[in-house]
Amino acid sequence: MKSMVILGSTGSIGTQALDVARLRNFTVKALTSNSNIDLLEKQIREFKPEIAAVADENRAAELRIKVADTDTKVLGGEEGICAAAQLDADKVLNSIVGIAGLKPTLAAIEAGNDIALANKETLVAGGELVTTRAKEKGVAILPVDSEHSAIFQSLQGSPGKQSVKRLILTASGGPFFGRTRDDLKDVTVEQALKHPNWSMGAKITIDSATMMNKGLELIEAAWLFDMPADKIDILVHRQSVVHSLVEYVDNSVIAQLGVPDMRVPIQYALTYPERYESPAKQLRLEDWKTLTFEQPDYDTFSCINLCRQAITKGGVYPAAANGANEAANKLFREGKIKFLDIADAVSGVLDSTEFLPCDSLENILLADSRAREKVHEMFGC
Repeated sequence: MKSMVILGSTGSIGTQALDVARLRNFTVKALTSNSNIDLLEKQIREFKPEIAAVADENRAAELRIKVADTDTKVLGGEEGICAAAQLDADKVLNSIVGIAGLKPTLAAIEAGNDIALANKETLVAGGELVTTRAKEKGVAILPVDSEHSAIFQSLQGSPGKQSVKRLILTASGGPFFGRTRDDLKDVTVEQALKHPNWSMGAKITIDSATMMNKGLELIEAAWLFDMPADKIDILVHRQSVVHSLVEYVDNSVIAQLGVPDMRVPIQYALTYPERYESPAKQLRLEDWKTLTFEQPDYDTFSCINLCRQAITKGGVYPAAANGANEAANKLFREGKIKFLDIADAVSGVLDSTEFLPCDSLENILLADSRAREKVHEMFGC
């Protein structure tokens, strides 16, 4: 029996992680949510964690009353989330959305807990700081994103990164692949939220529609696998069956395949290096018949190259790009800016950002806050 902490247990990844916990009979020591206390209460009553934490202090107070008849201690705010991350556990799964996941990741590392990472912004914004501290503490960071899990699996048995020619991230292309910039001028939030293959939260689904998600994953892959950005490529694979690939110096290519089901990479991150039966359907390639691969349209979906530019510049540029995207993504979902304005926001912020090293939490958060301020200034909202 393994023990785990789930940060962001009421979100898409968190609820699927609890599917795995049920199947594998894991002990769940802590659960956290941003504000969804109704679902969190149900989870508390089923899994009986030592701690539950809610980022919203007021909602934490409400939950405290709701579960007063249980033995679960309810904490509130960022400090409560970080306290949950520091509980002694086999794995801390971080599925918090956005840069809000950075401090809890650092807290888990400080406690010496191995991390199953679904919060890509942790490495996008703070890659240098996070990976340095993880090495110092001897903490393993295991990828949960399907693409990074696929690369992680495809690298097993490799003699080292000198044998790797390139990493190839696959992308579904989102709901707008094949459209031109003119086609996207007036798309609605509802249209952008209709992802063809995956069921995800609203922020991540919009990131997939802009393909910013793939740019963020490129930065994450650079830190996870210690690989320069010019050795990481992207292919659009509409079926989401080939989750990513590794090309070696001898031109052999190894890929990981499976039906689109996040419970597979979630379970593998939690049980590594062991493999167990999973709740996912068996992949039968004859049912798919055709698998296609295409180059992204970098002009229409310019967020990818903006992220490549940010990681190449280094320092806090990735944190600035991420902060700009988070702010613009939210403004789009609120109907205050247009779809194409998201990429323009990221571009404008990168042009105005000054270099700072990514060696402290203070520099990262400063770059993030300045980026958000710049976006609101750009659009007057």
